[in-house]
Amino acid sequence: MPGATPALEILEPGLETTVQDYPGRVGRQALGFFPSGPVDHLAFRVANRLVSNPPGAAALEIPLGRFQASVMCPGLVAVTGPDTTITLNDEPIPQWESVPVVTGDLLTCDRIRGPGHRLYLAIAGGIAVPEVFGSRSTFLVPGIGGYNGRALEQADILDAEIPGRRPPTRRLPTSLRPAYTDQWDVEVVRGPHADPDFLTPGDIDVLFGSSWRCDLNSDRVGIRFNPHRFEWARESSGVAGGHPSNLLDNSYPLGGILAYGDVLTILGPDSNTSGGFAVVATVAQAALWKVGQFRPGRDRVRFREVDLEQAGALARHVAHVLDDRHFERA
Repeated sequence: MPGATPALEILEPGLETTVQDYPGRVGRQALGFFPSGPVDHLAFRVANRLVSNPPGAAALEIPLGRFQASVMCPGLVAVTGPDTTITLNDEPIPQWESVPVVTGDLLTCDRIRGPGHRLYLAIAGGIAVPEVFGSRSTFLVPGIGGYNGRALEQADILDAEIPGRRPPTRRLPTSLRPAYTDQWDVEVVRGPHADPDFLTPGDIDVLFGSSWRCDLNSDRVGIRFNPHRFEWARESSGVAGGHPSNLLDNSYPLGGILAYGDVLTILGPDSNTSGGFAVVATVAQAALWKVGQFRPGRDRVRFREVDLEQAGALARHVAHVLDDRHFERA
């Protein structure tokens, strides 16, 4: 891109590393586009703020780690997300902290072995890729945005809009860093399709009282859980279909917990914009970052019901973490 500088050569792309920005492709749902963007918006935005980027600048989402790149120009990088081993020229460097790099440096992210699922790598100035429908985010399903609409591959060259002066190095205090686990409590708001029209009181007890296992077939499109046969408050959906979870097509919310028949699915950033299934609850926006760190095939999740006031309090906590006045000089 004009004015951009080659910044990283990809040596090991990992499982499905993509370029994302925040909040993604908003305002396009009527055209069939969910926003894309990072699944864990909190770690993503912190990584950008650590290198003095706007919190929505384009950066990398790295599932499970196993990533390596060669640095092609001097700058500043930061890696956030679950604990793993990050090295620069085979020497360990800290996470949640910005680190200077020079041409020829070798940056390596090891595999995430403990809790959590996605790392985020930001470069000072932001990754320079063209905007598509108002966003630099990769949307893998139609193959648009990001780096040629796809996950990164070996030998790809990423440009960055390197700032004229290197920003100061900073770290996020340990007390403000999110905790990762394999047993999650996730704040959700009931509905829009819950009781009494869709779910019975017993179904609600199961929804909020059970531990749901993340299915191995989970990705950026949706997090699926172990099947469960709800009682349902109606025998069928009439003209919408045979199963009580069916309804006439309507718009889906990001983070909606879809009852796809007997399978609950959290709608991720690359999901369908609409469909004909009940959304029994919706993950609070400030809690969506947790969804990005669920490990498919392993983690278990409990849904904790909150009201709008409590969801607002969560949002204020996230805003506090992102306020770089609370960052420390590294």
